[in-house]
Amino acid sequence: MSTHSKEKPYQCSECLKDFTQKWDIIEHMRIHAGEKLYQCLECLKDFTKKLDIIEHMRIHTRERPFQCSECLKDFSEKSDLINHMRIHTGEKPYQCSECLKDFSQKWDIIDHMSVHTGEKSCQQCSECLRWFKSKSNLMFHMKIHTGEKPFQCSVCQKDLARKSSLIMHMRIHTGEKPYQCSVCVKEFSCNSYLVKHMRVHTGEKPYHCSVCLKDFSCRSDLTKHVRIHTGEKPYHCSVCLKGFSCKSDVKKHVRIHTGEKPYKCSVCLKGFSQKAHKIRHMMVHEGQKPYPYCVEIVMDI
Repeated sequence: MSTHSKEKPYQCSECLKDFTQKWDIIEHMRIHAGEKLYQCLECLKDFTKKLDIIEHMRIHTRERPFQCSECLKDFSEKSDLINHMRIHTGEKPYQCSECLKDFSQKWDIIDHMSVHTGEKSCQQCSECLRWFKSKSNLMFHMKIHTGEKPFQCSVCQKDLARKSSLIMHMRIHTGEKPYQCSVCVKEFSCNSYLVKHMRVHTGEKPYHCSVCLKDFSCRSDLTKHVRIHTGEKPYHCSVCLKGFSCKSDVKKHVRIHTGEKPYKCSVCLKGFSQKAHKIRHMMVHEGQKPYPYCVEIVMDI
């Protein structure tokens, strides 16, 4: 009867959240206890709730059982479909009590309320504990952990997490490069690429290693560099489980297992697994010696 009457007789003693069913509160208490009873057999990620692992498995199966009746777009979760439908209906069920402005998404009104309260709402990711200025930024970030990629390229069918990422990706196909360097007139498809490029001319290196004080022009280069000091290797080969500090190194390594050789010599058509190996090989055709000291070393022996 409590299901139909919406009565919530069960209350969590930790956070005081109320529940309709006894099973719901038992499952909820695992969050506070840190229990994760459900494990994904594909990636070994652990989950507290059975529903969470069911939704997570759709990342691996690519199942999208919920379809928009208007534009036929598919979604892996029902909540995503409900949020999406408001684009077509124009529904904005969340209203600000201060200025009466309406919002279609709950996290948008949470972010908006900080305008009136003067508080900067900080949201923390439950997976990696990173902090974000707004709920909407956190929601975008969570797609990294869930693997959700709701935006698909109509040309190559690549899936992307953000609409802005899709717009930038489409420029690969269109060749559009709307951002131009004022110094050398080089063009870029993304504004962030232009910002990074400008540091070539200015010599600016705003990112500093706190261990050895080495400077970097790009944040991602600093992140990779710091792993030299920490020994962190967050990227692993799915075949032999070898760890790597850089994602690109994993891609190169996997070719050992797959035998893939994407770099072809334009002269003799020999294939290479790494670009550097191809460049070195090309010197043979150009009459150069890729290893200038080889002869001397052999003669010394």
